[in-house]
Amino acid sequence: MSDVRHLLVLPDRDAAEEAAGALGERFALAEEPRIVRDALAGEDDAEDAQWLVVLRDEGERLDPAELDEFAARWDGWREDP
Repeated sequence: MSDVRHLLVLPDRDAAEEAAGALGERFALAEEPRIVRDALAGEDDAEDAQWLVVLRDEGERLDPAELDEFAARWDGWREDP
């Protein structure tokens, strides 16, 4: 079994939390997505801070194109694992 992780990059914590909650409803995930502040983006209150939603994809079942479309709803994008 492979252990692929996808990163959705979102513009703020609210968007990351909302997307993480919606991901559980939309996709059958083995575990809850993790939310992490991008350490390279500066201070927590920096205008350019970004938040990462980390998804574990057991068996590579998640379609990258679907995840791209999903992230775009919150003005974000998906980084290749």
